[in-house]
Amino acid sequence: MTENKKCTLQIQSETGKLEAVLIHYPGAEVENMTPRHAQRALYSDILNLSIARREYDQLLAVLKKTSDVYEVSDLLIKVLEHERLKNDLLCKICATEQATEYIDYLMELTAPILAKVLIEGLPLRVDTLTDFLRDEYYALRPLYNYYFTRDPSAVIGNNVLVCKMANTVRIRESLIMEAIFKSGLFFNGNVVNSYDLSQNNPSVKMEGGDLLVVRDDILLIGNGVRTSTQGIDMLVREFCKTGSGKKHIIVQQLPESPESFIHLDMVFTLLDNDKAMVYKPLIMDDSPYQTVYMQIDNGKTTKISSASGILSLLRKLGVDLTPVVCGGKADDWDQEREQWHSGANFLAIAPGKVISYARNIHTLEELNKNGFEVVKAADVVKGQWDIASAGNCVITLEGSELPRGGGGPRCMTMPLRRTTE
Repeated sequence: MTENKKCTLQIQSETGKLEAVLIHYPGAEVENMTPRHAQRALYSDILNLSIARREYDQLLAVLKKTSDVYEVSDLLIKVLEHERLKNDLLCKICATEQATEYIDYLMELTAPILAKVLIEGLPLRVDTLTDFLRDEYYALRPLYNYYFTRDPSAVIGNNVLVCKMANTVRIRESLIMEAIFKSGLFFNGNVVNSYDLSQNNPSVKMEGGDLLVVRDDILLIGNGVRTSTQGIDMLVREFCKTGSGKKHIIVQQLPESPESFIHLDMVFTLLDNDKAMVYKPLIMDDSPYQTVYMQIDNGKTTKISSASGILSLLRKLGVDLTPVVCGGKADDWDQEREQWHSGANFLAIAPGKVISYARNIHTLEELNKNGFEVVKAADVVKGQWDIASAGNCVITLEGSELPRGGGGPRCMTMPLRRTTE
C-alpha cells in the first residue's frame, strides 16, 4: 500500500491496467465454522486454511508486482484508531446484529484486537440460561466470505457503491467497507450507500460480483439470487444522475441454481478490449434467461427492451467481443465442470493479461488457442517471467481450496483504480 498518499478511485473498464486493488487475506474466520453451520456461512464445505493461504499467497504476490495493494485489515485498524469512527462503526454493527450489550466491551479493545474480532468473530458471552441453550457460539459471527472482497462494494467511475448484501451473514462486510471509504483516510471518491438509498427495503439486493463496468457509459449487471430487479432499479436511478448524454445498462438474468451461478462474473468476464470469457450454455445458446437493454438519455430512462444476448448488444454499442468458451468447445460436461470451479471468473490486470485457476485445463487450452500464453503464477513471483513485456497471457494460480469457497480471482479482488487507456 502506498503510504501517506490517498488513492483517487477510478474504474471505467474491466480491463484497463490495474493500478490499485483492495483485498482481504483469508484468516481464522474461514475455519471458524463447523460442517453443521457451513450452509449458513454460504459454503458447501469447510476449507483448509493453510492450503487456502498458500494458494492466496500466489495471487497476492502477482498483484503486488503490478498494483498498489490495500488490505482490508490494515485499513480497518487505522479507522478504529479514531475514537469517533470506532464508535460509529460499532454502534452500526451491534445494532444491526442485535448485540448492543457488547458495545462497551468492544470499545475498550485496542484497534488491532478489535479489527481481528470484527472479522474473525466475537464468541457469545454465556451468563443466562437463554444464552446457554442457544444453538449459537458467536455474538458476532465470523466474516467467512470476506476474502471475496468483490461483493460488499464496487467502484463505478469515481463512485464507490456500498452494496446491500443478499445474506445477513455478510452485512458487516458492507458496514466495514462503508467505514473505510467514508473515513476519508485513504481514498478520494464519492461514497454511495445502497442501504441508505433503499431505505432498508428488503427487496433491494445488490452485490459487486454482478456489476461489470464495460465502458464509462456501459454497465453490465447480473440479475439473480444476489442482485434483485429492485436493486438494479435503484442503481439505475443513481447511475442516471451523473453526467449528460447516453448511458447504457445491460441486464442479464441468471438461474437460481446451481449455486455456481450466484453472480454474473461466474459466467461472463472480460479478458481484453476485444475478448470475453463466456459460459456458452447461458451466454451464447438459447435459454429462458433474458438479456434486457435499458437506455439512459440525459438522466432519464428512455428505452427498455429485450435483446438477443450480451455479445450482440455490446457489438451494436461498439464493443465487439470475441467469445472464449469456458471449458472449451468440445464437451458440454467440461464446460459445466469447469464453470463450477470458477472457470469463467477472470481478473484482468491489464488488457489481455488475466489471472485464473490452473485446475480448469480445458478453459486454459481454449485461451491458448485464442492467443493467450499460459504462465504459472510461481514463475511470475520468482521473476522468471515478466508481465510488463509479455503479450496476451493467463497467469495461473494453484487452486484446490480457494475455489471451494465459491469464487475465482475476480471475486477475490476489488479494483480501486484502472488506467483509462
